[in-house]
Order: sequence, then structure tokens, then C-alpha cells
Amino acid sequence: MTVCVDRSALIKRDVEEVESETAEALLGADPDLVTARHSYIEIVLALHRRLADDARRAAMAAFEADWDRLYLVALDETVYRRAAELGSMTGTRTLDALHLAAAERAGGRSLPVVTFDLRLAEAALRLGFAVLGV
Repeated sequence: MTVCVDRSALIKRDVEEVESETAEALLGADPDLVTARHSYIEIVLALHRRLADDARRAAMAAFEADWDRLYLVALDETVYRRAAELGSMTGTRTLDALHLAAAERAGGRSLPVVTFDLRLAEAALRLGFAVLGV
């Protein structure tokens, strides 16, 4: 089964957090992970905010290796417009709306969303996605 993952799930592989074991179990069980291209920026900036130099270098190396194995959804005009629609419908923030539009583009409502972000999870559920993680 392919799943669509957001930054809150992906970063738990590289930064030890409360739900890291759960995230690793969910992501490790699926060889086909999909994410929106903007996840890269979100994760890199989060690693720079959260970690000191040595830990950041190690986390960045691990993240870059993971990134190369992900299926990426491009953020084109269609995804932008759909994100605006979905964000308006659900009241989500911009980046979450982009994640929802990317998930829809990648597989529609049949593609489960893995997130540990409660607001994104609630919006995904309202749209009919299965949600894993939260």
C-alpha cells in the first residue's frame, strides 16, 4: 500500500520525538512513500531550527537518503489551485492545503495520509482520506 506522508511524519525519522517509533513503524512498513515537493523545505528548516551542528549534519544526511527514495508530487498550477479550494473548504493553513492537494493528485481519497499534525489530520478526515499516525 502506498501512503502520502507530510513533514510531521517524515521528520520523526531524523529527530527523536514522542511518536518516532510509531512513525517508523508506519513508514517502514511501506516501501512506496509519496510526499509533496515542498516537504523538503519544511524538513530542512525544521532540522536547522531544532538541532545543533553535529546532530543536524547527521539528520540531514539521513533525510537526504530518505528523500531520494520518495515519490514526489510536483507543485504545479493544478495543485496550487486545488490547494486553494481545499484550504478554503477546510480552513487549513497554506502548507497543509498543499499536502492535501498533493495527496489527492497522487492517489485521491484511496491514498492514506500519514501525519502527526492534528489540524492536517482533521482536514484530511473531513475530505474523506484515511489518516494514519494521529
